Amino acid sequence: MTQGPGAPAAPHPGRPGAALPPQPGLWNIANVLTMVRLLLVPVFVALLFAAGGHDPKWRSVAWASFAIAMITDLFDGELARRKGLVTDFGKIADPIADKAIMGSALVGLSVLGDLAWWITVVILARELGITLLRFWVIRYGVIPASRGGKLKTLTQGIAVGMYVLVLTGWLATGRAVLMGLAVALTVGTGLDYIGQAIRLRRAGMAKERAEQ
Repeated sequence: MTQGPGAPAAPHPGRPGAALPPQPGLWNIANVLTMVRLLLVPVFVALLFAAGGHDPKWRSVAWASFAIAMITDLFDGELARRKGLVTDFGKIADPIADKAIMGSALVGLSVLGDLAWWITVVILARELGITLLRFWVIRYGVIPASRGGKLKTLTQGIAVGMYVLVLTGWLATGRAVLMGLAVALTVGTGLDYIGQAIRLRRAGMAKERAEQ
């Protein structure tokens, strides 16, 4: 509707008094999916170790819970961005949920003797290291997620999921090859993030010196 001559002007978003867009509430679909993933962590661990930890039926159920958690991971962040549902809770809880479900799977499989401990240590050390690295350079900018990082996450999820299942023959060989690829991507993308962080920090420090 066109405003008449006497109608008050609509506040401009950049002017004082402009109406701010409503902030998304805590209970939105993206955050609910994140909460579901967090709640699935103890459920998954219990199922993974049920009946001694090597019963194929219980491992299949554990895989189902792990798969659900991975699927929610694919959707919650995308929904939050597309529908404007990004919240402070989601920014904190989403990466925690991701690392909790993947970390519990890796440690659990190593405890059961199904996955070499060095693989678990390499993957978890990389994830912790990159998190600390992001905090190290946060005042200078944000390190964006790369395509390699996304491929690493997908490969890790599929490989770990296959280790949760009790597999034999060529499937067991296939999952070992896929896990090897996941470890290579983990190390490679980790080194790339380190390089990005160093360049970002140097550029930020140079800019600060130039502004002094």
